[in-house]
Amino acid sequence: MKKIICIFLSVTVVFSFSSCSGKNDNASLNKNDEKDARPPVTDNIGTEESTAELLTATKVGKIEYGQNTGTQKTLTGLEPLPLIDFTVNDPENTKGLSTEKIAHSFGVASNETPNDISVNSQQHFDDGSFNALTLDRKTQEKVVYLTFDVGYDNGYTGKILDTLKEKSVTAAFFCTVDEMKADPESIARMIKEGHIVGNHTETHPSMDELSRTAMMKEIKGFDDYIRTNFGYSAPYFRFPKGEYSDCALDLVGSLGYMSVFWSLAYADWDTSAQKGAQYALETVTARIHPGAVILLHAVSSDNANALGDIIDKVRSMGYEFKSLEDYG
Repeated sequence: MKKIICIFLSVTVVFSFSSCSGKNDNASLNKNDEKDARPPVTDNIGTEESTAELLTATKVGKIEYGQNTGTQKTLTGLEPLPLIDFTVNDPENTKGLSTEKIAHSFGVASNETPNDISVNSQQHFDDGSFNALTLDRKTQEKVVYLTFDVGYDNGYTGKILDTLKEKSVTAAFFCTVDEMKADPESIARMIKEGHIVGNHTETHPSMDELSRTAMMKEIKGFDDYIRTNFGYSAPYFRFPKGEYSDCALDLVGSLGYMSVFWSLAYADWDTSAQKGAQYALETVTARIHPGAVILLHAVSSDNANALGDIIDKVRSMGYEFKSLEDYG
């Protein structure tokens, strides 16, 4: 009798484990099916179809998108994203991180070699374990990253986006809340065509002059707005005016953002002192170097007119344009 009972209990246990295993497999399969079935968003702002694969996932790689339900909820057609509550670690800076203002400097590169200033800046970021990029030193390949500050008095973004689409180049655009309000259609187009729209704060202050809590509020103000109105969020930040401190770098990184600086730029932002497309072409290509983070301003007619030639020339020199998502 005891032998029969033991056999019965053994069969019952085996059957129970088999049932649990089957449930786990089905749950895993359903989860994967949901992931694979995400449809692309419909482009509703003038181009025939989106060049980006915008999915219904709340997270796509390092960037978040709202769901695409087929109903126009924002200018991108995506559902608004839920807002994030940021926590300020060490709000009083008890660690004593330096609050001294640093005005980002990069030096003029030449002979396809980055300036030592850029090299030293990236070394400082790496040594301090700051999540910051000014020069890609992780690879020896000839890769470059194209970034824009949107800026005020902008009338050239559409032409820039047309060129990027034609050349199949993904860029990052950094803007403020005021700039998103001033030209929401362009911001939506950037997102829908696969570009990064990065956080440049809500009101464009010098971040190093703010408390850690006030810095967080500037970043959150931008993130709240883009989540609500565009169903999108990206973990890339650019300091207004390139002014920062070690304390500010630490705070930005602690909120999950990468601080993106630059190793190649020129005085293109002054709309009253444009020097022509040829000047823009020659200046950018003369300063190109492996790992370059290129900063251009979208307010520049020179950049808008020269961009196609810049991309072609840089590629002819053996370089590949990569997205910030490819870094690291």
